[in-house]
Amino acid sequence: MSSLKTQLVGLKADSFRHPLDLEATKALKQIPGVDLLVRNLLGQLAEQFFYIENIASSILVSDRQLPQYHQLLIEACRVLDLEPPQLYVRQHPVPNAYTFAMRGKQPFIVMHTSLIDLLTPEEVQAVIAHELGHLKCDHGVYLTLVNLIVLAAGQLPNVGQLLVQTLQAQLLEWVRCAEFTCDRAALLATQDPKVVMSILMKLAGGSPVLASQLNLDAFIEQARAYDNISNTEIGEMLKSAHSSQLTHPVPVLRAREIDRWASSREYQNLLENTKIDYNGKAEKKGGWRNW
Repeated sequence: MSSLKTQLVGLKADSFRHPLDLEATKALKQIPGVDLLVRNLLGQLAEQFFYIENIASSILVSDRQLPQYHQLLIEACRVLDLEPPQLYVRQHPVPNAYTFAMRGKQPFIVMHTSLIDLLTPEEVQAVIAHELGHLKCDHGVYLTLVNLIVLAAGQLPNVGQLLVQTLQAQLLEWVRCAEFTCDRAALLATQDPKVVMSILMKLAGGSPVLASQLNLDAFIEQARAYDNISNTEIGEMLKSAHSSQLTHPVPVLRAREIDRWASSREYQNLLENTKIDYNGKAEKKGGWRNW
């Protein structure tokens, strides 16, 4: 793993937020008063519940407990200019990672052991950075916000059911948009698009046995082929129908988005002109292309 990365001092969430996520998040922020309600009323109870549940059933990572993962967390937070949350490792057979942050006081990330078993250290850091993206963009609050609206609408007869279905569709669409943003956070932290795309490849068809046999270049070609389906009206319709009930965009689409953004001027402009050595030394460089 490279010890030199561009540290994004003063990085703002909206500077890397995916346009679809930006639009959806702005719409949620326009709902008056509910954000405060979620944080101050539900937030305290939920944070305490999940904190107790995690500290009782998972391993809290620190400089004395799985220190290699603690270092990955600290480095990713330094690059993304974010205060480190707690990181837990949990025994679980389904590869997954998730973030909880409702009031911002006790945010934490959980990674399942089966996911760690699939990944290289660089890829583990990218997953951590993806979850940090949720914290950076305050996704946890708005996800809870939309869930509360859906719950309230479900108590209404007749018209309420139609409203629930509509809001659920909007919720899933927003969640998928948020995932695109957090993949960008993973890229900003690792500064290597192949690391992020490799994770997506392994999530699509990897296992501890198969992971080392997978071909990333072939997977990227597969992602581009999926993207080309949109060239026809029926292809676009079938893609939309397939993804409409998913909480995450399909892995090949996420890989294609990262493939595109990594070569964009927007991404290049976000990288500073100083490499940060995690031993505290700084090294000037001539520009992003020379790194």
